Amino acid sequence: MLDTVKNAFKVKEIRNKLFFTFVALLVVRLGCALPVPGIRHDLFQGWLASKDGLGFLDTLTGGSFSQLSIFALNISPYITASIIMQLLTIVFPKLEELQKDGASGQKKIAEYSRYLTIALAVIESIALVIGFSNSSYLDGGMKFSNIVIITLSFTAGSAFLMWLGEQITEKGIGNGISIILLINIVASMPNDFHNLIQKFVINPTAVVNKVLGAIGIVVVVVAIVVLVILLQDAQRKIPVQYAQKVQGRKMVGGRGSFIPLKVNTANVIPVIFAMSLLQTPVIIMSFMGITPARAHFWPKVAYLLSSQYWFNFSSWGEFKYTLGALIYIALLVVFAYFYTSITFNPMEVANNMKKQGGFIPGIRPGRPTTEFLTRILNYIIFIGAVGLIIVSLVPIVLAGATGVRVSFGGTSIIIVVSVILETLKQIDSMLLVRQYKGFLND
Repeated sequence: MLDTVKNAFKVKEIRNKLFFTFVALLVVRLGCALPVPGIRHDLFQGWLASKDGLGFLDTLTGGSFSQLSIFALNISPYITASIIMQLLTIVFPKLEELQKDGASGQKKIAEYSRYLTIALAVIESIALVIGFSNSSYLDGGMKFSNIVIITLSFTAGSAFLMWLGEQITEKGIGNGISIILLINIVASMPNDFHNLIQKFVINPTAVVNKVLGAIGIVVVVVAIVVLVILLQDAQRKIPVQYAQKVQGRKMVGGRGSFIPLKVNTANVIPVIFAMSLLQTPVIIMSFMGITPARAHFWPKVAYLLSSQYWFNFSSWGEFKYTLGALIYIALLVVFAYFYTSITFNPMEVANNMKKQGGFIPGIRPGRPTTEFLTRILNYIIFIGAVGLIIVSLVPIVLAGATGVRVSFGGTSIIIVVSVILETLKQIDSMLLVRQYKGFLND
């Protein structure tokens, strides 16, 4: 890893890409501190501090949501739009054809995603303005000028970040949207680690407790990071053999290859889907001013879905909300299988192998190959889902048991580690391409 970074700075082209990416991320952090006019920020932050279930949203936006900056929506509309477009490719055959139509089709789908991002940003901005007005957080009340200024500010901020992410992808080191999401999460980590150190290292009076607290923090963080790395890199290689055939006067084929099936095929998508789905009712009810103490039966069910109330061992009244963790686990498994099913089609892979004269040793081409790939895929998806469950629940269990709430958790660590690994692979590929160019020029 260090060698990759060191070698990257030795190459002028890659060094310029890194510098461009750094400047772009600096713009992102500066924008997160620019407040939108027309809103009483002090009242909103006081309300937000008293609400549970919104920490995950503020983490994904790099704290810009709590600051109500021009980047308050951040790249959330773009992520939602991308997910919707992926789901629509299953429903509409024309979109599926575009997706398979190479670069031109991908360009068209990206254009549709941009339009959908703007539409979602406008809808979310108007909804926020209405919520602010009902809570008396607007300066001067529900005036037309306030509505226009706040809606345009939030929408323009989200559109600008979408454009900036694409620029990082083209002119920077790639993975622009993921890198913006990465810097948003990392920005909140120093304060969270400060809270952990204050609770377990500084506050205890006994030296032994201080040492144990420090060791505990290091062990838990390192263990989760190592588990995420293993989860991201683990894969099952399915051997493939290609039959020999005559082309002209030569025999071609006969080579061996493999199909790499990642254990965590769906990456962090199941975690984001599950957590977003669980927290949506909690966020809506928080804006409506409903708390568990004031809620009736169905609103109390919604609070089962908030991870803020899970694994609280102080009393049964709080611990009963832990039943929501079972729903979370079920959703993780369901989304892991669902998302993999729309990104990897065993039947299509088997048909392509058959057309190219390929086969899996010991498995007949056609339907037996499809059944074999499906069986293996279902097995490794389950392993990946179990890994995601462990990584996601360990921070939640520790937070519930100790009472220390941090904005980052298993979800954030998965995103951070996966983006860093992907970025390093991207830099490695740039270095490799340059070596080939240098070899050809010589």
